[in-house]
Amino acid sequence: MSSTGTNETEERGNSAGGARTLALTVFFAAIGGTFQYGYNISIINAPTSYIQNFINDTYMERWGTGLDTPQVTLLWTFIVSAFSLGGLLGALLAGPMAVRFGRKVSLLLNNSFLLVGAVLVLTCKVAKSFEMIVLARFLVGINSGVSMNIQPMYFGESAPKHLRGAVAFSSAVFTAFGIFFGQVVGLTELLGSEPLWPYLLASNALPALIQLVTLPWFPESPRYLLIDRGDREACVQALGRLRGGRVPPLEMKEMLQEQQMSAALNSGSSAPAKTPWSLFKDPDLRLQLRTVMTASSAMMLCGNDSIYFYAYYIFLEAGIPPEKIQYITIGTGASEFTASLLSNVLIERVGRRYLLIGGYSLMVCWTIVFTVALTLQSHGVTGMPYLSMACVFAYILSFGLGPAGVTGILPAEIFDQTARPAAYMVAGSFMWISLFLVGMLFPFIVNGLGNYCFLPFLVVCLVSAVVLGRTMPETKGKTLAEITAEFDRKNGRALQVEEPEQYQLGKASSLATMEANSESDHKTDELLGKV
Repeated sequence: MSSTGTNETEERGNSAGGARTLALTVFFAAIGGTFQYGYNISIINAPTSYIQNFINDTYMERWGTGLDTPQVTLLWTFIVSAFSLGGLLGALLAGPMAVRFGRKVSLLLNNSFLLVGAVLVLTCKVAKSFEMIVLARFLVGINSGVSMNIQPMYFGESAPKHLRGAVAFSSAVFTAFGIFFGQVVGLTELLGSEPLWPYLLASNALPALIQLVTLPWFPESPRYLLIDRGDREACVQALGRLRGGRVPPLEMKEMLQEQQMSAALNSGSSAPAKTPWSLFKDPDLRLQLRTVMTASSAMMLCGNDSIYFYAYYIFLEAGIPPEKIQYITIGTGASEFTASLLSNVLIERVGRRYLLIGGYSLMVCWTIVFTVALTLQSHGVTGMPYLSMACVFAYILSFGLGPAGVTGILPAEIFDQTARPAAYMVAGSFMWISLFLVGMLFPFIVNGLGNYCFLPFLVVCLVSAVVLGRTMPETKGKTLAEITAEFDRKNGRALQVEEPEQYQLGKASSLATMEANSESDHKTDELLGKV
């Protein structure tokens, strides 16, 4: 075999090895990350009546009198809402954790919240304390808030540019898979029965243990190692592992350029991470921040997660027999999982903007049909319960095709390394506050509006599609400089950007300026030669 053929074979082997390392990194990070968010949303539905009975029985033993149904419902709402409040705290912790400990180590430390929560729910019956369930759900929420912010950051910083969207979108795929898997495990034939509900709520410890055993063997984010820690050698080693042993020179030079830009803006020292307050004060980032805040709020205010929190009530309103609802609910999780897989294929072809705006536009249409179907059902028109059910599935499919995944990757694509953790803190805070509001208000919306309970979500989807259509540029396949230029153009500021062949970042010095630093290039070439 010729030397050329041998080199090509080695190159293909290295490429396959890098793809395998990246895929396994994604899997083991996500199984203890956004998978847990979806899983913990869905497993709380199956034992609803058992937990409510436990609350009432516990109260009766303590005080000698039972609770009225509205009081039990209120305490149940606290349990549900504790998850959202924990998520808000987790979102606020995620930024400092990502900067202080790194992306990978933060995900590993994050499992401690889940493991403590699992111990609490396993012992709550023995302790005869429903308050332990509230605390456990709060800790599970913290875990979800941290992972929902750090995992997309980790993926976006570890993937090559041509796979950035698909890899980052896998966070949404694992969220949808977690929802579906939680619904299956929550069946009465498995862990959804009265004696086993504490084990159902504690089953989230198993994915946490899997991550603790496997993820330490995989590399940290190369960008974090270089730009935040200033460890160029560790960055080259991590990038080499993720790219199959060969470090792409242009990709490495692009990261060095961003590092030098950050150092130049900070008088030669390493750039400190921005705070959320500094983002709000920066006029150059105002439009990007507004876009992320709108997308994150809309993701929860659109009402999709209300279907998982209160799936029983929605299908009961749609006329589905109570004994069949648990099986119908599994279909909702399967729908979002299927849509997320399809969107993962489409995102690098169709683009982020069209998936996001198109998803909300379709949700507007299905909300109208759903409302009409519920109204006709109340007038005795036959077949309407099944049309209502079909609308719910279509609504979830539309959400999974765009908003579910695109929203999470936006901060990673439109903010630089120093601003990214703070941007995720802001996005996560708006997301969890919105989820808390929907979780608290949706039962009252159903009781107050009846057949028109989805009209508020119609307004949210419509406004979101219009606002994001006006402010958000397409980010598919673009460098940060190109995306920043698009935002500046929309903001009325012209920006001249000279692009190198493949990589260019922001309003920084050109590639030629960076290459003028001979010492930096010499060190880089030495490190690249070692990999």
